[in-house]
Amino acid sequence: MKKIAWITDSSSGLSKEFAAKNNVFVLPLNVIIDGKTYREDVDITKDEFYQLLQSHGNNAKTSQPAFGDFVSLYEKLKEEYDAGIAIHASSQLTGTYSSSVSASEMADFPVEVIDSKIGDYALGKMIQNGIDMVNEGKEYDQVVSKLRTLPELAQMYLMPQNFEQLRKSGRVSTAQSIFASLLNIHLILGFDDGKVVVKDKVRIKKRAKQKMFQILDDAMEKYHLKELCIQHAGVKEHAMQWKEEIERKHQSLKVKIQTLVPVAGVHTGHGTLCISWLRD
Repeated sequence: MKKIAWITDSSSGLSKEFAAKNNVFVLPLNVIIDGKTYREDVDITKDEFYQLLQSHGNNAKTSQPAFGDFVSLYEKLKEEYDAGIAIHASSQLTGTYSSSVSASEMADFPVEVIDSKIGDYALGKMIQNGIDMVNEGKEYDQVVSKLRTLPELAQMYLMPQNFEQLRKSGRVSTAQSIFASLLNIHLILGFDDGKVVVKDKVRIKKRAKQKMFQILDDAMEKYHLKELCIQHAGVKEHAMQWKEEIERKHQSLKVKIQTLVPVAGVHTGHGTLCISWLRD
């Protein structure tokens, strides 16, 4: 059996402990806040980041890892591993996928690079599923083939809190941003083939939450989800409230809570809440 290295970027939200235990090599993305650049989960924790974002969120930016970092990693990995499997955040949102492809070719290290078409929990879950398959004894090609089907089974819905940042990042149009801000409209965003799109607009925040819960109800009825993740941008207490409400209604559903990865929080703002899943 091949010795496989797993490669991803910090938008996967995987813990350092999990990565170290499972041969997962994580290239950190960068967040620039108050004029200073931090490597995600290296120079700053998620909690520290969201404390800063509350005060300096309107000028925050992100950047992907340097291409040379990818090349250096793959040059190093080919000395110890037979092959790699890389899963990255949506290629519609960041260049890490294309950098990973080019770097593996330059380093002459055989890597199957997969576009997750999403990020955060669902991306991390894809890697966990792949590792489980390898541990079960499945062959490299079989694992890769299965992993390439998973992006179509993932979804994430977000209630963003900073429309100006969304506009700057190009995640929503100027017209949508102004419309939402002036009329106190609450947007619900989701993913469509790797792109972030506006799924709905509601006038009252309470109704936005109800809409999110209705989306989950519909997914439960259609897909019989087993696990859900609630992600929050610095508002864990609100995520805990959502978890309690959801568990009361869907008692068979395993509900996890994670802090939203900072590169996503930069664009959506402190206080953002999300739900995400990777269905079977």
